[in-house]
Amino acid sequence: VQLQASGGGWVQAGDSLRLSCASSGRSFSRYHMGWFRRGLGKEREFVAVISKSGAATFVRDSIKDRFAISRDNAKNMLYLQMNSLKPEDTAVYYCAADEGPMTSSREGDYDFWGQGTQVTVSS
Repeated sequence: VQLQASGGGWVQAGDSLRLSCASSGRSFSRYHMGWFRRGLGKEREFVAVISKSGAATFVRDSIKDRFAISRDNAKNMLYLQMNSLKPEDTAVYYCAADEGPMTSSREGDYDFWGQGTQVTVSS
């Protein structure tokens, strides 16, 4: 499967952005889908995951009141809605696909990765 993330940009603190991830190739609904991010000089970290059907989601605790993950299997699309953005949210955001049996927050469990989209939040 090929993944293409988009929707990043430069925003001010408090603004919202919606990231999208388009999937092509094998059936999108075969994969749990996740978002990760890497800030400058930091390790890549888990952001959110959604199950194959979309019935289950999990967002990292520190951002769960501001971020939401969703998917549209009919359109082969994954989304990350980000509200009340903060400068510390500045990072390259990656979408990833996991063909395994359970949702995961571990990078190593993901089989395919998109190229990333830059989000910059100014104070």
